[in-house]
Amino acid sequence: MKEKISITSIASISPLGSSANEIWEAYQNKNDYFSVEEHSGLKSWVARLSSSGKSLVDELRLSDSKYKKLDDSVLYAMMASRLAVVQSGWKNDSEFGINIGSSRGATKLFEQYHAEFLETGVASTLSSPTTTLGNVSSWVSHDLGSTGPEISHSITCSTGLHSILNGIAWINSGMADKFLVGGSEAPLTDFTIAQMKALKIYAKVDEFNSTTVVDLSTETERSRSYHCQALNLEKENNSMILGEGASVACLEKGVVKNALAIIDGVGYATEILKHNTSISANATCFQKSMNMALGDLDPSEVDAVVMHAPGTIKGDVSEYNAIQKVFGSKLPSLTTNKWKLGHTFATSGMLNLEMALLMLQFNKFIPVPFFKQEVENIDVKKVLVNAVGFGGNAVSILVSRY
Repeated sequence: MKEKISITSIASISPLGSSANEIWEAYQNKNDYFSVEEHSGLKSWVARLSSSGKSLVDELRLSDSKYKKLDDSVLYAMMASRLAVVQSGWKNDSEFGINIGSSRGATKLFEQYHAEFLETGVASTLSSPTTTLGNVSSWVSHDLGSTGPEISHSITCSTGLHSILNGIAWINSGMADKFLVGGSEAPLTDFTIAQMKALKIYAKVDEFNSTTVVDLSTETERSRSYHCQALNLEKENNSMILGEGASVACLEKGVVKNALAIIDGVGYATEILKHNTSISANATCFQKSMNMALGDLDPSEVDAVVMHAPGTIKGDVSEYNAIQKVFGSKLPSLTTNKWKLGHTFATSGMLNLEMALLMLQFNKFIPVPFFKQEVENIDVKKVLVNAVGFGGNAVSILVSRY
């Protein structure tokens, strides 16, 4: 990297909560945050916003008449951005850029408007302006009163981490000193869930996904059910589950006093696909992105990797194989959060980053309860964060404790 970048805040609303304390507490238990809903007449596992996050969004929606017609994906981004800007001390500063992306964008509104069009043959007046992808960063900018550049983009499930790449590029170019970056997703709609089921990667409600959990305090083993088996490398069924939420971080040039963590390296890569949804057995794209993020750093200095690990058989194994290729026989501690809160598409990489920053802040590794590895007495100083999406586009971000 041309120059190190400080992360001065990160905020999110997700199934885990809407404040750092609430989210950290949620990571301390072995529970997941899934519920069963009916979509298109079929039962489906989903991960909805926490009650605290939902209350914040409902309050935001009612705070301005213009906000009532916005999609949840836009409101989630606005709420998370408000929280991040306050934490960073940017509240009275309008001189920053914004890049917040979404894989699916205004999914709920688009489906609603399209259904109305099929029924009436007439499109609603707001059907176009409220469903464009540019809505996300534009409305965040409007809400915060920022005067810098605003960018919305979609690069499928790695969108959130790509926003960090974009923010860093703007800062390193000298065109901005501060950038608000992140991802937002509200994909819990009938059509989106049906799309995932059509790929045959979605967890089935009637499947009992039993696995062994190791109680680290007593070193005893017990069996229990986890609906998403992310990072279970021996699972027999795909088990991806969709979640919703937004996560936004504040980036600043150089190393600043109030930094939560420092970005030491970034990596990105795209691999040639054999199929629209495929990834190579050893995830070539991840190998390239991780090696680029590490740069000249000895891989043994990385204490943990927060994996993308979507809970699919091929996705989890290929990323694990890539990590083995990069780190050799001495693997860092591995973890993921999708077994707990599901796959939030564009937001997922940012929630991975938030998890990494919490581990750095509290100097405590967050394990996956059914993935066996030695995790005692880990001094968490450097964490590598991964994300990948359809199209074989991978991003890796290396962060270190300030």
